Amino acid sequence: MAKWNVWSRPLALSLSPVNGLTPVRACHSDNAAMARSSSYPDGVSNVRPFNEMPGLWKSSIANLYNFWKQDGFQNIHRIMLHNFNTFGPIYREKIGYYESVNIIRPEDAAILFKAEGQYPRRLRVEAWTSYRDYRNRKYGVLLKEGEDWKSNRVILNREVISPKVLGNFVPLLDEVGEDFVARVHKKIERSGQNKWTTDLSQELFKYALESVGSVLYGERFGLLLDYIDPEAQNFIDCISLMFKTTSPMLYIPPALLRRLGAKVWKDHVGAWDGIFNQADRCIQNIYRQLRRDSGARDKYPGVLASLLMLDRLSIEDIKASVTELMAGGVDTTSITLLWTLYELARHPALQEELRAEITAARAASRGDMVEMLKMVPLVKGALKETLRLHPVAVSLQRYITEDIIIQNYHIPSGTLVQLGLYAMGRDHRIFPRPEQYLPSRWLRSENHYFKSLGFGFGPRQCLGRRIAETEMQLFLIHMLENFRFEKQRQVEVRSTFELILLPEKPIMLTIKPLHSS
Repeated sequence: MAKWNVWSRPLALSLSPVNGLTPVRACHSDNAAMARSSSYPDGVSNVRPFNEMPGLWKSSIANLYNFWKQDGFQNIHRIMLHNFNTFGPIYREKIGYYESVNIIRPEDAAILFKAEGQYPRRLRVEAWTSYRDYRNRKYGVLLKEGEDWKSNRVILNREVISPKVLGNFVPLLDEVGEDFVARVHKKIERSGQNKWTTDLSQELFKYALESVGSVLYGERFGLLLDYIDPEAQNFIDCISLMFKTTSPMLYIPPALLRRLGAKVWKDHVGAWDGIFNQADRCIQNIYRQLRRDSGARDKYPGVLASLLMLDRLSIEDIKASVTELMAGGVDTTSITLLWTLYELARHPALQEELRAEITAARAASRGDMVEMLKMVPLVKGALKETLRLHPVAVSLQRYITEDIIIQNYHIPSGTLVQLGLYAMGRDHRIFPRPEQYLPSRWLRSENHYFKSLGFGFGPRQCLGRRIAETEMQLFLIHMLENFRFEKQRQVEVRSTFELILLPEKPIMLTIKPLHSS
């Protein structure tokens, strides 16, 4: 079969990290009746059956062995890229007990999302659901399904993702951004060299946690101070440990690890216990404040307090969803910002373009940050471009609720279909010059239909999207107004998988005040 090249040159599969939300439990028959051809769109002919789809699905145990041999647990994104190059724009895969159909083209993504049904389902993180079952805790909206998910999501959308809430978030996030700038200035001053060379990953982690905590809980944790409260430091450690212990349980059943008394399971439970305990403390604080401040408030009290006052969800439902937002909104934004600074450090001229846009927007908006955010399309383009080259997740997944046809193959209802985000971002047919970091590509009038999916799509898209986008845009505005970024060596940093895609090695950046030579 002819190869459908994802790259303009043959792909050399080099072993590096993975993004692990691939597999899917099969819940259909290969012999799905082709007699349903009457439901196929007009003009579709010669539809090929599911069991003729190319891929690696006929020997699941051998596939699992080869996956392990290729260090697949750290390399899923590159393995998917290699498979698209080998099999074409659609292929079927079965690794062990899990099965999926993988697609790459935006037009096929449109077909997929039209078949996601009234209650869209994606691949679950079993480690997270296992903890909640073990501790008898409620699932939050990230993990819920069916009508329970929908009713919760409708309420949360109004408080968290509706464009109307942007004005609530901006003042809180703007304050955190200004504090981060002050912290960097202090680090530069202490260096005595008028510059600061560092791996920013931990600083960005603290910034992201301080930001999302400010919006969700309406209070500051103090993570940008020199002294960090032990409770806040324990919370940081718990978030880090939760992600670290999730990765091994993507392919090894948590129930088995629990029966074996494995350390990774015990650590995972301890990490989530610490995260939920922090949520309990915040809820208690908010209740005290609400009783004390029964009158009008002069500032937005945070998502948690707003939901409690709305009184349309149970306290346990609110706590579960807010905790998931907190846990999922730290590594994702901090790593995206780290990749963005890495790319900007490689492109000094682009930094100047962004500064010019920011300067003009600040003048035109007269200091109104909500208005200013409407005037920085290149800043927004830079973040989209980062998520194209360095997506947080390797893929988006949906279990389809009806039979569909993609690339002339019949795919039965109930199949898990994955859109390869990492592979799509590197396809020259979809993105000209895919290896280049070009934020301006998002400003052009060309069709961007189903090409920018870093936060997902439709009713199941990332609930924290509005918080994350605002947080990252404000961060870039403040940092570019104050500093320039340089990279010591022009060496490409590759990505590895630990639940999300991370830099394979530390990214060392030099930060200089704008007035320095």
